[in-house]
Amino acid sequence: MPLPYAQEYLDRGADRLGLHRYASPDADTVAMLWPAMGTPAGYYRPFATALAEAGMEVVVADLRGTGSSTPRPSRASRYGMADLVGDVGAVREWLTPSLAGRRLLLVGHSLGGQAALLHVGASRVAVGSGPAPHPVAGIALVACGLPYWRTYPAPGRYAVLGYTQAIAGLSGALGYWPGWTFGGVQAKGVIGDWAHTARHGRYPMMGDFDAESALASVTTPVLAVSVDNDRYTPPATVDHLCAKLGATSVQRRHLGAAQATGDLDHFRWVRAASPLAGWVTDFAGSLA
Repeated sequence: MPLPYAQEYLDRGADRLGLHRYASPDADTVAMLWPAMGTPAGYYRPFATALAEAGMEVVVADLRGTGSSTPRPSRASRYGMADLVGDVGAVREWLTPSLAGRRLLLVGHSLGGQAALLHVGASRVAVGSGPAPHPVAGIALVACGLPYWRTYPAPGRYAVLGYTQAIAGLSGALGYWPGWTFGGVQAKGVIGDWAHTARHGRYPMMGDFDAESALASVTTPVLAVSVDNDRYTPPATVDHLCAKLGATSVQRRHLGAAQATGDLDHFRWVRAASPLAGWVTDFAGSLA
């Protein structure tokens, strides 16, 4: 049975970030979970419950324009990946007063994991005028990789290239992505940055934010887990992302169908009972 949570909000100018908080003041670890593109925080209730039952406090954030976060992406939306990275910093700052004496773990699924990684590596993430953010002890990534078309097996890799670039082209023409067949409604800047990684295998420059340098500067320990039957993020795409993390230690694991009591793929792992929550808990326990 999923545990209850408190719905909380963080206002960032005209944008509002929705947060599901599974509070546990006595927990020594707080896990901040960032979802995949277009996936609402509520979808992660089974996994958040498993982490909470393993002894963590859990905060699941809705990405901009998804779930309880507002406004909904439209032609007026001007944000991209760098802004999602900034949102991670804002939530981290918001949590800081409740983190004294506790370990902070970032957990990211797909696009949310990329944002968490880039936040940790960025030297110029804005955190406002409040208290200094609590240190991040570790980063756990699940089904999180760069969708570089050359990392997919042939002949499917050519379909990945065509599909991702077609979505980017339609987003540019329409002014936003309506969510047809993939990813939910998204700002064209988010889609454009994502499609760039699919075509080139690296992030674009985002104004003065050098995402590739940010990844190379990450020294926080990382747990990276790929999942069986994941057509969006097969193991090679996870390895491609992890190869950019040359300054830190990476624990690389794979969740197989035989280890789960439920179907697995890019999304269904969340609702399948598996050892994953235990892996994340053990990883957190190994951190300073």
